Amino acid sequence: MSATKLSGSAQGIGAIVRLAASGSNAFVPPLSDYQAVSAGWSETEYRCHEQNSQHVAVGYWEGEPGTVSFERWPYTEICSILTGKVGLRDSDGNEVTFGPGEGFVVPKDWEGEWLTIERSTKFFIAVS
Repeated sequence: MSATKLSGSAQGIGAIVRLAASGSNAFVPPLSDYQAVSAGWSETEYRCHEQNSQHVAVGYWEGEPGTVSFERWPYTEICSILTGKVGLRDSDGNEVTFGPGEGFVVPKDWEGEWLTIERSTKFFIAVS
C-alpha cells in the first residue's frame, strides 16, 4: 500500500501520513459489492492507512493553544481538522501543520509533540 508520507525519518515527521488522493492507491469497489446502484454512480477510495485492531474510539475533540509531548503516541490516530490549526513536531524539530479540511494519520508509538496553534476542533478515530 502506498501512502502520502511526509519527508523525514520513519520515526519522525516521515511517519505522519497525510490523508489525500495523491500518493495513495486508488481502489474502485466493484459494483457487485452493493445490493443496488443508481445510474451514474461512481466512487474511488484512496486507502491511506490500514491496520488490524482490537479497539477503536471515535470522537470529537476541541483544544486551546498549547503543546503536549509524547514519548510514545498511545494509538494510531486518524484526524480530520474542522477548525483552527494544529501541528506535529518530532524529536529532531521537524514540524508539519494542518488546518481545516486536512486529515492525517499519527502512527502508534510516534514520538514528538502535538501543537495546538489556534483554538481547534477535529474528528478523530483512535485505533489500538
